[in-house]
Amino acid sequence: MESQAQIFEGELDATDFRFGIVVSRFNAQITDELLKGALDALHQQGAVAENIFVLKVPGAFELPAAASRIAENDSVDAVICLGAIIRGETPHFEYISNACAQGIDQAARELGLPITFGVLTCDTLEQAAARSGTMAGNKGAEAAVAAIEVASIFRQLEEAEL
Repeated sequence: MESQAQIFEGELDATDFRFGIVVSRFNAQITDELLKGALDALHQQGAVAENIFVLKVPGAFELPAAASRIAENDSVDAVICLGAIIRGETPHFEYISNACAQGIDQAARELGLPITFGVLTCDTLEQAAARSGTMAGNKGAEAAVAAIEVASIFRQLEEAEL
């Protein structure tokens, strides 16, 4: 059966793509590392600096609006959202985490553009540090790789007129 199907799979070649990265300044010691990871991953896969646009926003709550804004004018092929939300003593963590995740999901669906979720939601600063470095990988790099792959799939679908 599979031989009769058209299979679309993302390729890790960012050469001809344009990317928006929206990164939260809150918890900068973490988000700066996520940004470095994302930029390294994009460059390793052939993206050039002039095709990467970085928007720095105050916090994770602002990520969805900024992602929508950079995506809506068709100037990028994918958007990478990066942030770090660390649990505190109040319910604020849940409100921000939920609003951020739902907002990014809504933007991706409404705009039909790959918008990846590189937002850490951790209980402690140590957990966030582990996920923005090399010990547990860099989630910024992972979000960038996902953006490349999905942008590639979307382009294949466009070329196949699907």
